[in-house]
Amino acid sequence: MRTWFITGGTPGGFGMAYADAALELGDNVVLTARRPHLLDDWAARHGDRVLVHPLDVTDPPQVHEAVRAAEERFGRIDVLVNNAGRGWYGSVEGAPDSEVRASFELNFFSVTQMLRAVLPGMRERRSGWIINMSSVAGLRSVPGFGYYSAAKYAIEGLTEALRHEVAPFGIKVMAVEPGAFRTHAYASFADKAVSETVDAYLPLIQSVRSSMIEQSGQQPGDPHRGVRAVVDAMNSATPPRRIVLGADGYAAVQGQLTDMAAELRAFEAASRSADFPQDS
Repeated sequence: MRTWFITGGTPGGFGMAYADAALELGDNVVLTARRPHLLDDWAARHGDRVLVHPLDVTDPPQVHEAVRAAEERFGRIDVLVNNAGRGWYGSVEGAPDSEVRASFELNFFSVTQMLRAVLPGMRERRSGWIINMSSVAGLRSVPGFGYYSAAKYAIEGLTEALRHEVAPFGIKVMAVEPGAFRTHAYASFADKAVSETVDAYLPLIQSVRSSMIEQSGQQPGDPHRGVRAVVDAMNSATPPRRIVLGADGYAAVQGQLTDMAAELRAFEAASRSADFPQDS
């Protein structure tokens, strides 16, 4: 029986989908959230197999306290799912600096805090799984989401290095890259007014916000089916380094990689010309 530690336990989101999947496997679950009272009814149905713990992942002391509570309750953490995060929109030039920094604190630096709190126990036991929730936005950026994509690109780079660093300790690492999934993520756009500081970009950013609100509840991806795909990948003989979730996400990433490969080939001569000449 394993113990899963999952951040971002918003009802209806990926965090709860991971928790439900872990429980179906017969495992224990620590599900964290900034507003844990929203999980009371869910937790009551599962008794001692779950621990709901308050956690703001951008607060390092809270991170260490939550990990300590999980290990005290279940003895160990076998699977860490870094799921907490939130979308941010704004132009590269005009997004308020405070929001850019807040986005990185939540979407990137909180992940490093969680890793540093959980990895010592995994290294000591020489086993464990790390699931970092990235995004298709971590492989393909679009206008209005430059800083959100930048944070997710950073998660991709971090995950790639981490995978190699912890492999000698028996720890496996996977990046998960969802496309548009029917969580409450898009609904949060309705609660956040446009705070663009450069008027020239207002039409773009207002259009982005309106589009997200309009799509809320219509996204094609099913979080529970997505998580089942992740669990199946974890249990495969050769787990992938990353997995894209959703048909729309797959199409977007496939197009991005195809374009990148074509451009790489088109400028191959220029790339190779940058080396010192080979000695004859």
